[in-house]
Amino acid sequence: MSDRRAALPSEEVERYRAQFPTLARKIHLNTVSLGPLSSRSRERVLEFLDLWEEYGASAWYRTWLGECAMARERLGRLIGAGPEQIALHGCVSDALAAVANSLDYTRRDEVVVADLDFPTIPIQWLSREGQGITVRFAESSDGITVPLERYEALVTERTALIATSQVFFTSGAVQNLAALAEIAHHKDALLLVDAYQGTGQIPTDVRELEVDFLVTGGLKWLMGGPGLAYLYTAPHLLGDLRPSGSGWFAAANQFDFERRVFTYKADGRRMETGTPAMAAVYAGLGGLEMLEQVGVARARAHTLFMVEYLERQANARGLALGIPSEWTQRSGIVTLRMDEPARVVKHLASRGIITDYRPGLVRVSPFFFTTTDDIDVFLAALDETPAA
Repeated sequence: MSDRRAALPSEEVERYRAQFPTLARKIHLNTVSLGPLSSRSRERVLEFLDLWEEYGASAWYRTWLGECAMARERLGRLIGAGPEQIALHGCVSDALAAVANSLDYTRRDEVVVADLDFPTIPIQWLSREGQGITVRFAESSDGITVPLERYEALVTERTALIATSQVFFTSGAVQNLAALAEIAHHKDALLLVDAYQGTGQIPTDVRELEVDFLVTGGLKWLMGGPGLAYLYTAPHLLGDLRPSGSGWFAAANQFDFERRVFTYKADGRRMETGTPAMAAVYAGLGGLEMLEQVGVARARAHTLFMVEYLERQANARGLALGIPSEWTQRSGIVTLRMDEPARVVKHLASRGIITDYRPGLVRVSPFFFTTTDDIDVFLAALDETPAA
């Protein structure tokens, strides 16, 4: 992964900023939680509403199913996969459940996760401990990264899979997916990657990395809002996966409306369940279209430039950052250690600066539309946080 840090030309950044109405009146440093709404996504949702009004249910056959196919195709291009390997879901938890419901835990009853993962990952298997599944945690020593040897020490012949993040949601540390895949596959286990905090800001090729499953969604760096998540399944696994608790969108001939016999689709759509939320699909397409225009590698270079600028200015103020020291492990997630982060974030919001917090941390996330002026205004407002 390149650590090249280069700002986009200012006139190009201004063209992108003009497509986000929020940026005309606020500083948005919270894509890590929710990407800003673009005029393109708004227009796409209005297009969906117009089709609904004009055609009613026939819009499914005229347009909507085709737009679902386009969402699979665009997401596939983004992660180096074919559209036939992508399933649509309403949220990452549902995508994870499709994977968890597909695995045989008879001989492999352990799942390895990281203690820095977002709770959604361990919860998926902790909720199944009554079925004899054991969740094992690879632990961090510094609250920023998890050394690869911590995973390696936990993976055994009883491990079904490693399920962990591409980018940790608090520290923004980027994990070495190729190395994790090697650790898992050495013991014939699988690797599931939660890329919710990575897709859109980190160039990713699932085939090159030998990832078995990848889940992600439109909420954050894909700038598509809530209600749409994606699941990639490696082609060599599809023939054996039969998720329980399935739905009619997974059926081979779903519009035959067969009730007495169920046959899974042959491709990645066998991992789907029910009817997609089309407003979310349209909003998601708007975000994907914009990201394709920018380019993930260029967005990352600009983002890292902004992170470097933020780091220099924060260090000059004596602020404590909780981010990786290695540039190849850095992302667009920057955390600042604060005693009362909720109060700080509330103060920043009063100044029109959108950030977020986690326990003990103020969390900010520059992206391709961020400028050094945004960073300067953020830090100046931070300096003026009223005393408790």
